[in-house]
Amino acid sequence: MSLRNIGVVYRKELVDSLRDRRTVISMFVIPILLFPALSVGLGLLGASMMNKAKEEIPRVMIVGGQDSPRIVEALKKSDKFQIVPESPDFETQITDRKIRVAVVIPPGFDAAANQGEAGKVLVDYYEGDIKSELTQDTVREFLSDYRGELARSLLSARNVPKGLMRPFEVSKNNVAPPEKVGGSGVGGMVPYFVIILAFTGAMYPAMDLTAGEKERGTMETILTSPVSRTDLVLGKFFTVVTASLATAILALTSMGISFMLAKSTIDKALAKGEPGFHFALDPRGVLAVFVMILPLSVLFSAAMLAVSLFAKSFREAQTYISPLTFVVIMPAIVALLPGVELNTRTALVPILSTTLVGKELMAGNHPWGFIALIFASSCIYASIAIGAAVTMFNRESVLFRS
Repeated sequence: MSLRNIGVVYRKELVDSLRDRRTVISMFVIPILLFPALSVGLGLLGASMMNKAKEEIPRVMIVGGQDSPRIVEALKKSDKFQIVPESPDFETQITDRKIRVAVVIPPGFDAAANQGEAGKVLVDYYEGDIKSELTQDTVREFLSDYRGELARSLLSARNVPKGLMRPFEVSKNNVAPPEKVGGSGVGGMVPYFVIILAFTGAMYPAMDLTAGEKERGTMETILTSPVSRTDLVLGKFFTVVTASLATAILALTSMGISFMLAKSTIDKALAKGEPGFHFALDPRGVLAVFVMILPLSVLFSAAMLAVSLFAKSFREAQTYISPLTFVVIMPAIVALLPGVELNTRTALVPILSTTLVGKELMAGNHPWGFIALIFASSCIYASIAIGAAVTMFNRESVLFRS
């Protein structure tokens, strides 16, 4: 193995790859544009839709309550929703989005309340419809306030101190710093997207440097050069790794800028009094995520290089590589599911472990034992993949498959 020969092959393949439009798009355009579109674009769209949903005066139907004028009158006086005439098909109207919520009042509700008996008001809504869910929250909050006022008036009528109704207050106080709050939520998506982009960044160069060479008829010319096949495959391999890492670096840079823009932009778009976009990037966490992705990029590059060698054309290589996308996406998605935590078993699963530890790092946590285990196991997997790529490149039956 000659480092000089590997360097010559690497420079030659890197220049050729940068001339390929598909490689340039996957390396530069996608990572630079993806995060701004997702963070700022979708964030603004979500904030705008949420504001519109909250500004709408929802239509609410009261079902029953003919013998309970007190609660009915209180509902009608509220300016937070519009009361519509009662109809027997109220459930159908909710699912058809003609009304948002129906308040079902049982018979004799007011009379039971006066006697100190607990009644039950049912709030029918459409789960999954954001406007119906928001209206349901508004109605439940109104009914909770009404319940407190009714209890206080009933206690006062019986000469019972109102303080017995609420002997103490409960308030909440967040003690977690912004980076941990954001890292537990949005931060979990950061390693997911970076891993996917590191994979796509290596995809087109790997296919072009193997199946593309065969399709253009230049593979035979390269093999006749006075360079060993091991040097050739390593030169190609380092080119693919460069593309993968460049995509990851650009993704992390774009991510940092995008989240800074998203925080200020979304906070302005949200209505006054709404909680802001709590997210702060820890530079050390971002750097740690990049370090953890290094062996994963090596694994992606070597694996795709080995798989692409079996193909006789670029299109055939796409057929082989496309299923690998799901192999990468599925463990990354599993890591985002609630209840999936970092432990000794998950730390040995490639991709899943990197996503889990990346989520911890973005939250400001540093489980050094798991970090070392994941990095070491990822390096072992990457070494196996490199060995497989070198072995495949030295097999005539693979290079000139008929």
